[in-house]
This record gives sequence, C-alpha cells and structure tokens, in this order.
Amino acid sequence: MAIASRVPILGGYADLMLVALAAWSLQKRVETAWHWAIFGGLLVGWTSALPWVVPLSGYLLTVAFARLLVRSIWQAPLLGIFAVVFAGTLGGHIIAILTLRLFGSPLVISDALSTVTLPSLFLNLLLALPAYPIFRDLAVWVYDIEVEE
Repeated sequence: MAIASRVPILGGYADLMLVALAAWSLQKRVETAWHWAIFGGLLVGWTSALPWVVPLSGYLLTVAFARLLVRSIWQAPLLGIFAVVFAGTLGGHIIAILTLRLFGSPLVISDALSTVTLPSLFLNLLLALPAYPIFRDLAVWVYDIEVEE
C-alpha cells in the first residue's frame, strides 16, 4: 500500500486495500471476506485522517456488493471485478466527500470528483486487472489446503 500511494495521478491514489478486498470477495469459496473488510477498514481508518467509520463503511459496502455478485449473476469474473472496484471506489469516495463536507471542509464536490475520484478510479481499475487472477490462485491454494486437512 505504501508504494502504490506514492504514485499519484492528479490528486488520486490507488486503494490497494479496496482492490484486494474486491478480488478476494469475488472468489466463490472464500468465507472470510467480511473479516478482512473489517480488519482492512479499521487499519486504513487508523492510518488516515478521516474518521475510522468512513473507510470501514466503504470496504463493507464493497464486500457486500461483491458477495451479492457472487451469489446472483456470476458469469463474467473480469466484468465482476471491474464493477465491484468501480462501485467500491465511487462509493468510498462519495462517503469520504460527504463526511468532509459534514465536518465543515470547504470542499467543492465537482472538483473532488474530477481531481481525486476519477484518477483514483483509473488507478484502481488498472490494478484490478492483475489482482483478480492473483487472488483467485491464492483462494484456490488456501481453500484446497483446508479441504485436505
């Protein structure tokens, strides 16, 4: 996460935690997606300047959407990862922008969306492409070991 946050485009940064949660949650056999969303949300909330509830709620919504896709319309995994990362990035940024506005930040929503959210969305979608096969292989490796024991 530290390396990816050092590669900005305009004001946007990649959110590796979101991409990893999306890729992990889209695996059919994974049962620990909610645990990782809580852990990741608390960890990112602890290290960011935003209230801890903001990243936690964004990650929980991302995992909820991913698990909904797995249960209902699971036909195109590549399309699924792009949809989940897109919705998760957009949802997380909207929650953060509304929270900052609620706390009195003189933030112009259209500027925040165009300067921070769109570049972050581009970076997250770019990272989602290699993340899905990596986490698919990891899920197969982890859950095959548990089945054999």
